[in-house]
Amino acid sequence: MGEKKAYTQAATTGKYDKASGLLGKYDNIRRFWEDQLTGLFIRPALNDLVHRKSENLERIRIIDIGCGSGDGYDLIMNVTTKDPGLYEHITAAVTPDMLQMYLGVDINEDLLKQAKEYYGTNPKMRFVQEDLTAGFPDSIKALDPFDLYFTSYGTFSHFNQEESIRLVADICRHAPSGALFMGDWLGRWSYEWQDLWHAPVDREYFMNYRISYIYPPEERDHVDVAEFPLRLVCREEIEAIMHAAAAEAGCRIRPIKYFDRSILVGRHLETGDYNKNCPPLRYPINSLFEGYTRTDLESLKVDYVPREGFDPLNNFFERFFMATNTLVDYTIALLSNYDSEKNTIRFAPPVLPFYPEPLKETIIEGVGWLPWGDVRSNVIEPHLGYSLRKLEMELQSGMGAGHSLCGIFEILKD
Repeated sequence: MGEKKAYTQAATTGKYDKASGLLGKYDNIRRFWEDQLTGLFIRPALNDLVHRKSENLERIRIIDIGCGSGDGYDLIMNVTTKDPGLYEHITAAVTPDMLQMYLGVDINEDLLKQAKEYYGTNPKMRFVQEDLTAGFPDSIKALDPFDLYFTSYGTFSHFNQEESIRLVADICRHAPSGALFMGDWLGRWSYEWQDLWHAPVDREYFMNYRISYIYPPEERDHVDVAEFPLRLVCREEIEAIMHAAAAEAGCRIRPIKYFDRSILVGRHLETGDYNKNCPPLRYPINSLFEGYTRTDLESLKVDYVPREGFDPLNNFFERFFMATNTLVDYTIALLSNYDSEKNTIRFAPPVLPFYPEPLKETIIEGVGWLPWGDVRSNVIEPHLGYSLRKLEMELQSGMGAGHSLCGIFEILKD
């Protein structure tokens, strides 16, 4: 009876659910692409912050604004140090002993309950329910300053212009000089919602955001999909928020980096809710990172459909997708010309001089055959996935062309 009870309990709590990296909130792209790419962009500033704190014999204090289920904790704690050596075992920029406190703040009671279930045993972590639309409440203002004021996955798109300025100004007032702030919005110019590009940039614009991607394609037209407003922004709109907040708080906000996340792999590329021409890329790119699963590589290619009247955006996306298509074609050519008996490539397509430098660097020039496993599924396809991620990272300028537009800033006080 005890054995039956134990297994029943494990099953009903979800602990025995079969994890799949192909679907769901925590799919392979979320783990190996989106979170990792965010970490790569914030890594230099976070390393500098940790170095400064260490020199002063101080530890790191983090506040996660709009923390949800506490995903930001794992994201930040998994950021690696700069170029960790192959011999090193610990590569985290912020090690558990370097963390003094992580505070998660959210308005949603159910998400906070889930966060406490995940992390409630960690004595350095706290979660509080607060509404931040009016800025920092007194309960947060009374706390000691933090070193990193952090948001993720479109948190700031829940706020309008006035609310955003007030919240950033409160962050500036509360923060010590040299603190970092990372803001995360939905990008105005994502190919996922090309149908919404017409919205005038001189006025704030909120889309009706559908979470239809959590349902299988065959169910999406038969369920009541929840919708809620989220703001779309470009870099100029973030700059206006930072300028107004700095003036209100009487400090300087120095931009360190703007970056687009999920240009190629945004969730609504899969649904086509806001652009019927979107290719369903999320599933096949998830498949690249799935062990012992072969991907139809042709399904990774994008036939970009431009929108009239948006020449600069069309030029960017044409160049971006042509680069990703070229990398996919190159990989297909290598696989089709590989002699598994002789462990040689019979023919490799030329790398042409006019290719962008990031494309030249990421092109797979050959992968040796391994005598065990499925080398295509377990070596070549993940390599292609990381190479596509590298193209997304290096062929962009942080203008709002991805699912998210993020800005990393340093708060400076005289």
